Amino acid sequence: MKRAFFTAVAAVFALSACGGGGGDPLTQATPTAPAATGGSAPAATTVVVGSFNFPESVLLGSIYAQALQAKGVTVEEKPNIGSREVVFDQVKSGGLTLLPEYGGSLLAFVDPAATAKSTDDVIAALKTKLPPEVEVLTPAAAQDGNSLTVTKAFATEKSLKTIEDLAKISKDLKVGGPPEFKERQEANFKDTYGLEFKSWEPTAETTADAIKSGTVQAGNVFTTDPKILLNDLVSLEDNKNAFSADNIVPLVFKAGVDDNVKATLDAVSAKLTTEGLLGLMKRIAVDKDDPPVVAKDWLTQNGLI
Repeated sequence: MKRAFFTAVAAVFALSACGGGGGDPLTQATPTAPAATGGSAPAATTVVVGSFNFPESVLLGSIYAQALQAKGVTVEEKPNIGSREVVFDQVKSGGLTLLPEYGGSLLAFVDPAATAKSTDDVIAALKTKLPPEVEVLTPAAAQDGNSLTVTKAFATEKSLKTIEDLAKISKDLKVGGPPEFKERQEANFKDTYGLEFKSWEPTAETTADAIKSGTVQAGNVFTTDPKILLNDLVSLEDNKNAFSADNIVPLVFKAGVDDNVKATLDAVSAKLTTEGLLGLMKRIAVDKDDPPVVAKDWLTQNGLI
């Protein structure tokens, strides 16, 4: 089963997310810049934007928050709060208005027995399983989810574009991932793609490095892990949905958002791609740029502020 509560970026890159100073982040708001002038009419109430306690979530929260400010919405940011168990209840109660979520992981949280895997099926299931106080908006194309990843050189040599392509040669390959990877995915891979590997190697958070070094030829790397760029790797397309889709999707408290807020969030989501998010996470994890600065640059480049 895939990531339940956290993205792998947090494990690989233990960074200090902005706004995580002393005190309880649930009760301390982060000061925000004045709202931009000339936008649409602001929402009737303050939109409180939260995020999980890992850098990618803080970045996404800042992207959505700054986009709302640019439309004249009064925004209060509460970044780096904690795990889904804590943050989800804050959205449900109205303590937070907006939380950048991950579709497949959110569905597994609210319905552990869920079997939906494609983006459309995950979102449809969420609409029936979420409590009535909250809803998900339009998902982004961007995903931070499981993948089978190889080096670009190996993909070129073996003409690999999809996980299905890997089935032709998988019996000769070593595959790496966390210690529980084989238990969770061996039957799934065989049923979905007919994949059978020569051996399964426990590589945990060093999987990307193990692929680069040749210790394994394929491995389970999250799709926005900056080591994909640093190690010149490529994630194979999961064309038959072996993994549940984990698209970025805004989770909102229904009573706290109006049409202006929803339209603004949808416009941001429409521009977010996995490749783009991967590049942004490299700036944060490797170049050590601050999430709000990276967020502002991305919004400006995409004509959203």
